[in-house]
Amino acid sequence: MLLGIATYFGLRLSHLELKFQSPQPGLYRVVKFDDGDTIEVDMNGTTETIRFIGVDTPETHKPNTPIQCYGPEASAYTKRLIGNQKVRLQADPLNTNRDRYNRLLRYVYLPDGTLVEQNLIMGGYGFAYTYFPSSKNAEFSAYEQQAKIAGKGLWSACQVTVEANGVKQTNAAP
Repeated sequence: MLLGIATYFGLRLSHLELKFQSPQPGLYRVVKFDDGDTIEVDMNGTTETIRFIGVDTPETHKPNTPIQCYGPEASAYTKRLIGNQKVRLQADPLNTNRDRYNRLLRYVYLPDGTLVEQNLIMGGYGFAYTYFPSSKNAEFSAYEQQAKIAGKGLWSACQVTVEANGVKQTNAAP
């Protein structure tokens, strides 16, 4: 009987050991931070550009567009938030797979479950980008409203304008 118990616990412990040793599936290494809402990841040997779904940060690299107010801060925040961690990417069933620039459209999560887009919007580093359908549009709009009321980030540091199509932008960086 003791042998049976020892065997049972030995098998259980070896199973736990295997769990801890295996890497978490679906995690990708960030190889480049393009700006506050775009990164590049290594997906099994292929570099893919990832455009965050549902958030738009002020521009820092858009051709024929000046660097916008709070753009450098948003870029630095994204880099600081993700750091050297791998990211988990999730598509949205209401959104397309790629945008017109052929970037993959994904929600970006840290290994602990932190949703990067949520932190960007709540911290005032970006706007809720609800121009295209996504399952988190209402949630992201609520986060934006909270950040705006609290005067976080770009909401107090920049002049925000709204275009006819509803897209928000900040003024040129000083």
